[in-house]
Parts: sequence; C-alpha cells; structure tokens
Amino acid sequence: MSTRKTSLFYGLLIAVAAMAVGMVISSRIGLTPASSAQTFAAPPMNSAPVTGPIDAQTFRNIAKAVTPAVVSIRTESRTVAQADSPDDFFRRFFGTPGQPDQQGQGGQRPQLTRASGTGFIISKDGFILTNSHVVEEATKIELSLFGDNELWYAAKLIGHDRLTDSALLQLVDKPSQLLTEVKFGDSSQMAPGDWVMAIGNPFGQNHTVTVGVVSYQGRPFQVQEGRWQHMIQTDASINPGNSGGPLLNARGEVIGMNTAIITNGQSEGANIGIGFAVPSNIVRELLPQLRVGKVVRGRIGVQIQTVPREGFEDLGLKTRTGAIVSAVAPGGAASKAGLEPGDVVIEYNGRPVTGTDDLQNSVMATRPTSTVPIKILRNKQERTLNVTVDELDLDAEQNQRARRSTDGVEPPVAQSETGFGLTLQDIPPQVARRLQIPAGQTGAFVTDVDPASGSAGSIRPGDVILRINNAPVSSAAEAARQLQRIPSGRLAQLLIWRDGAQVFVPVTKN
Repeated sequence: MSTRKTSLFYGLLIAVAAMAVGMVISSRIGLTPASSAQTFAAPPMNSAPVTGPIDAQTFRNIAKAVTPAVVSIRTESRTVAQADSPDDFFRRFFGTPGQPDQQGQGGQRPQLTRASGTGFIISKDGFILTNSHVVEEATKIELSLFGDNELWYAAKLIGHDRLTDSALLQLVDKPSQLLTEVKFGDSSQMAPGDWVMAIGNPFGQNHTVTVGVVSYQGRPFQVQEGRWQHMIQTDASINPGNSGGPLLNARGEVIGMNTAIITNGQSEGANIGIGFAVPSNIVRELLPQLRVGKVVRGRIGVQIQTVPREGFEDLGLKTRTGAIVSAVAPGGAASKAGLEPGDVVIEYNGRPVTGTDDLQNSVMATRPTSTVPIKILRNKQERTLNVTVDELDLDAEQNQRARRSTDGVEPPVAQSETGFGLTLQDIPPQVARRLQIPAGQTGAFVTDVDPASGSAGSIRPGDVILRINNAPVSSAAEAARQLQRIPSGRLAQLLIWRDGAQVFVPVTKN
C-alpha cells in the first residue's frame, strides 16, 4: 500500500473513531435529543390462556408479587363547591376528602379539596397508570409506595383520556429503590366466573387486597352522554379510593383498571358487590398517545342506534347487522358527505359493520382528515359515500348537546289512536316556537307514550313526527292513519324533530 493510500486509510479510521467517541460523549452530557415520546410503546401482553388450579397459596403469591407495584395517590384541587345530584345511579369515586378548606364566603369561590386514589407502576422509569377522574383537576399530585406510606413523592400528569377514564403519571421525585412494574394479561380472555384480585387504597386503607370473580364481561357503561364504554363487571370488593387500581387475573397480570361502583343509595359509596373496571387492552393500546399528552380520535358527526330485532327487513337488510343513523350534526363530516337520518351504515372503510359499537370504534380509530368510503342503505338501495373524518372534541360535543336540550312541554292533550301506544295532536303554535320547528314544517306532536308499548324508550313526549316510512305527515290524524295501516310486527320508520334536529327512529308495532 502506498504512503498516500495508507495516510488516507488511517485518516478515515481516525475520523470514524472520533465520531463514535463524540456520539458517546454527547449522549452522556445530554446533547443528543431525547426521543422517549416517539419510542414509547405499549408494554407486552401475555395472551396465553390462564390455566391451572387455584390453591391456598395462589392469591397470597399474587399479592406478594404485585402489591409493590401499586401506589397510593393523594391530590389537591381547587374547585367551586357544587351539590351532589341525588339521581346519580353510577357513583364515581376516588376517596373520602372530608371537609374542604374554605377560601371565601358565598359558596362559589374556589375551595381546596383533598382526595385519594390508587395507581400502578407500568415501567421502572416511573410511569404510572390511574383513572383520569382521580387526577385531571388536581393542582398537586403525590404518591406513596408500598412499605413506606409516610414518604410521598411528587408526580405530574402526562396525559389523560375521559372516554376510558385513564391517565398516565410520571414521578417527578424518584425513589432510591428499584421500582416494581406490573405485567399485563389479555382482558379479552376474561369470562364470567374467572377469579380476579383488586389491590387499592379504599377509604385510605393502603394496599388493601380483595378477591372475587368476573361477574360480566363487556357491561355497557355510559361514560358521557352519547358515549359508552364496555366494562369488566366484578364482585371483588372495591370502594372509594380503589379508583385507578389494578384488577388482576389468576396469574397476577393486570386485566383491568378499577373505575366505578353501583351503590344502593343507603351508604356513601360503599361496596355492594357491583364494580366496574376498564379492560386493560383498551388502556394499554392508548399508552403511546397518553405518553405524548393527547389521545386523538375520529368523529363523523352522527348519532346512531341499533337495528331492531324485528322488522329489520323493512330497512332492506337481510340480517340484523349495521347501524342506523338517527341524527346528523349540521356542518359535520357526515353532513358534508351526504348522510341522512334513516340511512343504515353497512360498511365502513371496506369492512362490514356488525353493530353500533363496531361503527363507533372504527370511526374513533380513524385518523382525522382521512377520507374513507361508507356504504349505506337508503330506501333499501345501496350507496357509497366518501367521508372526510373530523377530530373528536368531547367538550364541544357535550356543549352542542346541552344547547340543543329543551324543557318539556305540556300542551292540552287531544288523543288519536295509533296502534303504537302514542297520543298525538297537531302542533300548537306556541310549541312550534318553543321547539324551534322550521316555519311551514308540518307534523304530529307526541303528548304521551304508553310505557307498555313498543314505542316506549324510543319515542318520548315532546317529539314531533315529521315523516312515516318516508311519507310526510301533515297532521296528527294523518299520522294516526299511517301508523294504523302498518301491520303488527312490522317497522315504522319515523323521522322526528327532537332537541332542534331531525332524528330517525325505527319502531316495531306490537
């Protein structure tokens, strides 16, 4: 090798070595930008079936292994005092705060409220899962670890999601000991009768262990008006303060996050054997988004309802599948694409729609600004529409629902027999103004619904029937005649006016 080539070779070698050393040094002193948010992935999940016998040591061993990964949470928040609603059937819970510290007179000034809850460690670098309702309004978050309940560490909220009631925290102050992290199981494998264990902080009793079974898998639970989440129901004792704690399978793996209970109203939030946990698969899949601080979901701006058990053939369906569009939000993605109340969505983005849950989950999983094809049935004819998906804004959605709500009206009753358990009358002028019915719009005003009829639960007093089986309604008498002509067991496809918008409602005649 010539001297010139030798020099060039060694020069390149030295340059490469210097670059490697430089990269090591820069990473040591923090010059290389961190990318933890981009590389944060969902923890692994064990999908193997849970098998084997339960013996006298099973639950003891689970408690010993998992309890160190469970943390007690205490929060402080400044809120305006509001009276609890006596009609709350489902009781949210995260502790027993006691008397808030008054910050002024009049009852409307901010108060310092202290509360408690539970969380569990999902990574050794200090990330913790808990419920959103435990921490979302908190101005101060602290937690303690198993074995040292007197020492509290500061934590910060990284991201939260109200639809799954989940929140990701990160320790600000790191303890000296190595953190224990949980392992995840497959929540979709859980079935009624399976053993489960809950660990939490009920009524401030740190790291309490309770055992029970899965009482029901996939129990619908309304997390927000018009939004539902399927929960794991359990009889494992969970109480105020258990919120955000883990629900574990017989291998000691997290298959749920305890969230809510039902009470009998005779005791303040005490357990009566009906508790709910968010399935771990749902929360686990959201972790990468929670890590970056925001969960992004799609929305097309429709209200949907299930296809009725009887009379679905009248919609043009061969089987009871799909989702009925009951209302379309003005100016939303669906409205712009041409969807109408009464359409039946049978395919979304090339996949058959099995039901309302399937459609809702598919839409929410779609990236906003994406354009997807939606196949519908309208007047028994198939059509394909292209919808550009909006981003779901929960606050705006709930505010819109609140603006559309109206007080009940009680006009004089004039009965017309329909065969559907409905009492109808022509629309009084004062009612038309109050309900903001468009000028010139005719219909039949519903004044009463027989609770024993098939209309109960679908039609309510205050609705205005605009069309029946796609035919316009000019009066209460005409509506009664059209309804009477429908055979028993067949479907009446009603377009009604409710809360300032057109809503499609199918009702089967008794």
